[in-house]
Amino acid sequence: MYSFDPTEEQQMLVDAIRKYAANDLRPKMREADEEKELPKKLIEKGWEIGFVQGSIPEEYGGFGERSAVTGVLAAEELAYGDLAGAMAVMTPNLFALPILLAGSEEQKKRYLPGIVAKDWQPLTAAFIEPRIDFDPNDMRSLAVEEDDHYLLTGEKTYVPFAAEAEAMIVYARKTGQTASLDGITQGFIVPKGTPGLVIGERQKTLGINALPLYPVSLREVRVPRQNRLGGQHGHAIEPLLASMRLALAAMAVGMSQAALDYAIDYAKEREVFGVKVAQKQAIAFMLAEMATEIEAIRLLTWEAAWMLDVGKQDAYKEAYLALTGAMDMTMMVTDRAVQTLGGHGYIREFPVELWMRNGRGIAMLNGLAII
Repeated sequence: MYSFDPTEEQQMLVDAIRKYAANDLRPKMREADEEKELPKKLIEKGWEIGFVQGSIPEEYGGFGERSAVTGVLAAEELAYGDLAGAMAVMTPNLFALPILLAGSEEQKKRYLPGIVAKDWQPLTAAFIEPRIDFDPNDMRSLAVEEDDHYLLTGEKTYVPFAAEAEAMIVYARKTGQTASLDGITQGFIVPKGTPGLVIGERQKTLGINALPLYPVSLREVRVPRQNRLGGQHGHAIEPLLASMRLALAAMAVGMSQAALDYAIDYAKEREVFGVKVAQKQAIAFMLAEMATEIEAIRLLTWEAAWMLDVGKQDAYKEAYLALTGAMDMTMMVTDRAVQTLGGHGYIREFPVELWMRNGRGIAMLNGLAII
């Protein structure tokens, strides 16, 4: 059974991220949301903490090994500071970690050392599709196998930093010559400027405004066979889906904890008719239920990450359950944080309305993070 105590290395990472989240991300959260932009230096400072670098083995230029448990601890702490900032700092993970987890040996040696050695780079992935019944296991974007290449067609949405990305991994349903592999979701490495890769105008969203998101059109984008993630034989999609789901679930926990902590502090200090808000039974019960739901999803996320690390097959199901629970939990917690503040909760001067808007994105943005 896993331990609830982090290792010494994990605790050092958590402490560093917690300091960055409190001293750097949180103070810039409101301004970044209003200006719809995160300062580049702020993102680079988060990258320098070394979460991705510490997930990559020394043979590929890193200084550690990948751990899903470490990943969810890091993602939770980052999102406690700011969800948009957390996603921005972790955007290169969308490119690096799939190559680490599913790439061929040649792809690992070609791409990973350069990612580790350099400053934060706009490397990303095109995963989500603009349709109400989007299913990662049933992509409508197609990768048609032809001779020595693939032709990618389709539409993607919510692609972070797409306009400036040096490269991205595009996920599509493979069709072609090998019937036994037809219909499976695969990733394809697409460099910047590839003909047929069309980046649309930046999308305007309800929340997570500081993170630049773009639609991407695939108009017969031609990529060589060696750019298929995993090489000629491809890769399994389940481990990547599990890592994506756990990353988003952990971020939901971190942001929800921030909303709860703020609501508790406000309720303890605010007086209504001579009584502290926290002393009102309805508010106290509401805060207790918020805390219970957060803790339940946190433990489910941690357990799923541990199962992924030790190779348990049920990890994929547990990761799905963690994200499903996190979607409902974060909306409940952030909405009740707004309720706790009463009329103040609806004013932009207070952060709870921002957390509620960002919380809606948890259900929409599966595929925007990976640990």
